[in-house]
Amino acid sequence: MAAAELQGKYQKLAQEYSKLRAQNQVLKKGVVDEQANSASLKEQLKMKDQSLRKLQQEMDSLTFRNQQLAKRVELLQDELALSEARGKKNKKSVESSSQLSQEQKSVFNEDLQKKIEENERLHILFFEADEQHKRLEAELRSRLEVLETDAAQHQAVVDSLTKKYTETIEKLQNDKAKLEIKSQTLEREAKDCRLRTEECQQQLKNLQAALGSRLEESLCIINEKVPFNDTRSARYNALNVPLHNRRNQLKLRDLAGQAMAFVQELVTALLNFHTYTEQKVQIFPIDSATDTISPLNQKFSQYLHENASYVRPLEEGMLHLFESITEDTVTVLETTVKLKAFSEHLASYLGFLRKILPYQLKSLEEECESSLCTAALRARNMELHRDMKRLTAVFERLHTYVSLLALPSTRPEGLLRTNYNFVFTNIAASLHGFHDILKDISKHYSQKAALEQEVPTATQKLITTNDCILSSVAALTNGAGKMASFFSNNLDHFSTSLSYGPKGGAEFISPLSAECMLQYKKKAAAFMKSLKKPCADSVPYEEALANRRVLLSSTESREGLAQQVQQSLEKIAKLEQEKEHWMLEAQLAKIKLEKENQKLKNSLSGHLTETIQEHSVLPNIAEQKKETTEKSLREPIKSTSLAPDVESREDLIKTHYMARIAELTSHLQLADSKSVHFHAECRALAKRLSLAEKSKESLTEELKLASQNITRLQDELMTTKRSYEDQLSMMSDHLCSMNETLTKQREEIDTLKMASKGNSKKNKNR
Repeated sequence: MAAAELQGKYQKLAQEYSKLRAQNQVLKKGVVDEQANSASLKEQLKMKDQSLRKLQQEMDSLTFRNQQLAKRVELLQDELALSEARGKKNKKSVESSSQLSQEQKSVFNEDLQKKIEENERLHILFFEADEQHKRLEAELRSRLEVLETDAAQHQAVVDSLTKKYTETIEKLQNDKAKLEIKSQTLEREAKDCRLRTEECQQQLKNLQAALGSRLEESLCIINEKVPFNDTRSARYNALNVPLHNRRNQLKLRDLAGQAMAFVQELVTALLNFHTYTEQKVQIFPIDSATDTISPLNQKFSQYLHENASYVRPLEEGMLHLFESITEDTVTVLETTVKLKAFSEHLASYLGFLRKILPYQLKSLEEECESSLCTAALRARNMELHRDMKRLTAVFERLHTYVSLLALPSTRPEGLLRTNYNFVFTNIAASLHGFHDILKDISKHYSQKAALEQEVPTATQKLITTNDCILSSVAALTNGAGKMASFFSNNLDHFSTSLSYGPKGGAEFISPLSAECMLQYKKKAAAFMKSLKKPCADSVPYEEALANRRVLLSSTESREGLAQQVQQSLEKIAKLEQEKEHWMLEAQLAKIKLEKENQKLKNSLSGHLTETIQEHSVLPNIAEQKKETTEKSLREPIKSTSLAPDVESREDLIKTHYMARIAELTSHLQLADSKSVHFHAECRALAKRLSLAEKSKESLTEELKLASQNITRLQDELMTTKRSYEDQLSMMSDHLCSMNETLTKQREEIDTLKMASKGNSKKNKNR
């Protein structure tokens, strides 16, 4: 497959290269044609310059001829004046000659007038032709410059394209060589794979034969030993324990923990909101410290004072629900019995909201009727009036859907599994509506607080209370937004994970069957644990696999390490207790030892005093009782010899307890080192995970950029092709138009030449 793909890519690249090569040849031909056209245009310009010079020479000759004619006319006029002066003297003698001279004068005048008009016309034509020739020459020069720059640009583009195409040809040749090597290696691998497939097919046949024989044996055993199949009936199948998905349970527990944190935030925000609302009712519009507030506000503040008894159970119910979701249970809607308690707590809070809603609305209306309330403040109060109604309605919808989710744990016929997704989506929509309403309430409360600060009777206590209400509403808005986004993001997981059941069955029949299934699961787990025998020499293989899986998943490793740390802390606490116990025992032993030593000393001193008294009272009987006194004197010597035995015993006890304490401290240090080692491994795994995610993101971004660059380069190639084609078409149009203008100019020059020749002939004839 890889060889085929590479060959296809190579063929595509070869086709693109052939296309680009053909386009390159076309561009080269266009550039050559343009160069030839520019050379022809230069030659035409030279010819035009030569013709212009000839015309200028003819024009100069004509002007010289006109000057000669003008001088001749002046001479003729002078002669005419002389003739007129002479004619006055001899009018009578030369009447006939005067008539002839007048006729000649009129003829000369007519001829002179015609020549002057013709000269003017020729001057005008020559000036117009000269101006038109200069204009055309300037246009042609500018066009020639533009064409030369375009030709240079095209030549540069052609050079760059040829360079690029040579580079691509080299790359393609290298790729071709690499692909040939790869194709050879792939052919070898294909041969090896064929051999392996033949071996695998042979093994598969053997395995099929072995499995067929085993299947026959197992079917015989099942038919003989199994009395009935409990998966055929839904009632019995509901009691079967489904496959345990530990990852799913951990995910659900994590989600429940997040939901509990969000509910705790909402509970604290609701407590603050109701408490600060109670303070606000007692301050504005009438301060209870200076005057008595209305009975309505008194009742409203009394009800608001009871908010903790309705809000706190929500947190407790969510905590119980979180504690019921453990790693060992099967969490579905039929087994989440604690959801019913949370629904009841939500119903009690909804009843509290319904109870305080009319008082809250009447309190806002009463505030609007007070003299301190302006028109803008009245408008804000009416907006809050509507918002509070919407808030209660949203909580009613939430309670409805949560109570529907709690039905499978009590009455499963009340909610079918096909409707789970619908209920979850409606809960998500209700949470988003709750967030939107809280945003409106925050906006309207901030406007209301700003207007109340402008009231002349506003106190610092009112301003601080308004700030507290705004902060609590902002906390409510943030918590509701987090809850809504959290529920929307995990909607698919909720709808899929909370709706699985026993193998082969569609659902649990009743909560009782789900409870029995959980009991059977516990018994099965206990039985499996009892079958396992601990091995003191090494870690069991299953436990090692479990530890590896725990280390691979971040959440599992966290919980496992937390349990190990908890166990080590418990061991440390027990060891410390034992240490304190033995320290007390040692102190008691020391006290007893001191008491015994004191008793021995007292007994020895008393015995010596008695013997001395006996010697003083009965001196005569000394010799008789000599043996008794020696015995009595030997007894204290024996008793005093007990002291070193006691000291050696103390030393033994001390050494024993010191060794025990050293052993316990070594165990404690070992536990600390293990916990530190586990913590370091967790941090390293977390870092590796974060680095892997970052590298994944960077690689995806690089892949996106590469694809974008490829598309951009393809678009640029297409645009350059189109621009080259457009430029060639425009250049051909320009050349056609220039040829047409040149032909027109030639025709005009020919006409001017013909006219100038005709004028020169007429002038010569004259």
